[in-house]
Amino acid sequence: MLSVGDVAPPIDAVASDDQRFVLYDRESLCTVLYFFPKAFTPGCTLMTKAFSANIVELVLAGADVAGISTDDSTTQCAFSRSVGAEFPILPDPEGSVCRAYDVLWPVVGLARRVTYVIGPRLSGGPGQAPRRMVEAVFHHELRIEAHRNDALRFVDARFRARRGQTGVR
Repeated sequence: MLSVGDVAPPIDAVASDDQRFVLYDRESLCTVLYFFPKAFTPGCTLMTKAFSANIVELVLAGADVAGISTDDSTTQCAFSRSVGAEFPILPDPEGSVCRAYDVLWPVVGLARRVTYVIGPRLSGGPGQAPRRMVEAVFHHELRIEAHRNDALRFVDARFRARRGQTGVR
């Protein structure tokens, strides 16, 4: 897995909403990128529904959300519709994004359950490409809803810090 402080690999894919998702073009405070093994399975459905249930809180705090697995585009579109996801779900049938983010199970070729919070785009300076840094990593294979809970806590803390607020109510 990637670690906090690593440069997030670029992502450029057509998502379940038929829109092009380019990670480095996102203008949000951060991007919550969660990887899941297989669309339509009970755990992955629960994970996606958990993020969907809190999409408003995440967006209001300045976060984008996107899910990704090794399923193909047709499957991701059907899965997104079936769970009512209000955020893009990205196909990665060749596993190239999963490999770049180091979440691919070696033998089975499916993504592990990992959630990354990717920071805002940083200019790379003269002659350097822009980049985005990994700000948080959450890995729970069995505690599925912990991904949403951890991401909400992290994004909320980041939002409060940016607004100069401290403490938790």
